[in-house]
Amino acid sequence: MLNRIQAPPIVDATEFNLKLKSYEYFELDNGIPVYAIDAGAQDVLQVEMVFYAGNFFEKNKGIAATTNFLLKNGTTTRTAFQLNETFDYYGASCSRACYNETATLNLHTLSKHTDKILPLVNDMLTNAIFPEEELAIYKQNCKQRLTVNLQKAEFVAGRKIDSIIYGEEHPYGRYSNANDLDAINIDAVKEFYKQHYLQGTCAIFIAGKLPSNIQTLLNDNFGKLQLSKPTFITTPIKTTHAIEKKYRIQNDENAVQGAIRIAQPFPNRFHEDFKKVIVLNTVYGGFFGSRLMSNIREEKGYTYGIYSYLQNHLQESAWLISTEAGKDVCDATIEEIYKEMKIIREELIDEEELSLVRNYMIGGILGDLDGPFQIIAKWKNIILNNLDEQYFYDSVEAIKKTSAEELQALAQKYLQPEKFYELVVY
Repeated sequence: MLNRIQAPPIVDATEFNLKLKSYEYFELDNGIPVYAIDAGAQDVLQVEMVFYAGNFFEKNKGIAATTNFLLKNGTTTRTAFQLNETFDYYGASCSRACYNETATLNLHTLSKHTDKILPLVNDMLTNAIFPEEELAIYKQNCKQRLTVNLQKAEFVAGRKIDSIIYGEEHPYGRYSNANDLDAINIDAVKEFYKQHYLQGTCAIFIAGKLPSNIQTLLNDNFGKLQLSKPTFITTPIKTTHAIEKKYRIQNDENAVQGAIRIAQPFPNRFHEDFKKVIVLNTVYGGFFGSRLMSNIREEKGYTYGIYSYLQNHLQESAWLISTEAGKDVCDATIEEIYKEMKIIREELIDEEELSLVRNYMIGGILGDLDGPFQIIAKWKNIILNNLDEQYFYDSVEAIKKTSAEELQALAQKYLQPEKFYELVVY
């Protein structure tokens, strides 16, 4: 019998033996791979279709994102209003998103309505008509948002630092302006749609309480399309790093704060140092109790928040430090950022701090595995990065076992101010 008077023992998260629940794999008649997690107590289902249709594959700026957005804005059988009304009637939602290499359609529905909702997604994929009036509304909305965002220092800084690191013509560093949006036309959208949605490559990730006939439902709706299995490999595009290291941009003469971005190019997940650098980054600026946060927010009061992170790119990545600070303390903030680099290079991280970081990181992974949607998201990240299950366990091991000496050596290798680009937008 459970003794409710005695408190249960406290166990560090690092003592947990984490297991990544396996997925069920099958292919549709046309070869589309399906990765499925059948779990959860609720009668809900997520279906995410991933197409290799990101801005890596566009010839003109904005075409990939426009095509992805307009998939839900009218077909030969339904108007945009009718599509949305049908989703709402069944309590379902279908969102779209466009990234660098990939673009997605993400469906959430009650499991019992799967047979009624999947034909709707099929209609969107195979019969999209891209009405001129919908494109005009989309372009107008995009330009209005862009006008507003360009007044924000953090938005300008986010775009500029990517172009500095990767080059303005690289998909990771390329961004659209009003003229690019004006130049988008229906013919280009329809051509991109034909190449990358009607005749492209696709993978499907599903999770939740799966209907017993889910394979048949998916095959009936998507197994006859002219889509094929992706290789999960994209041809690298050469980056062009900027020569100048420091930038100051006056975006708003009345600004009271500046957006600070400090960044250096960094290899992707296949590099031998990547998993251990994630631990180092967490100590330095990767969570609310980090060195940067404790110094620059808590002690100095220069900012409401400051973080460092590694970008989630399939190709070359980057190590960034990001914050907004008062205009009069931007230089002092940058000085403290470099000061913390110096300290972590020269002094070993004590065991108490390292234990805290390890438990925080393992706790984060536990949250990432809490439910079928989170588990399939973890698998999607592994699969799209062309990794395997062992990468997950090696990452956990790196969190638990990387020593203070190893972290100091990595800091001496990477956390050198001369390696970083420095940008402030006022």
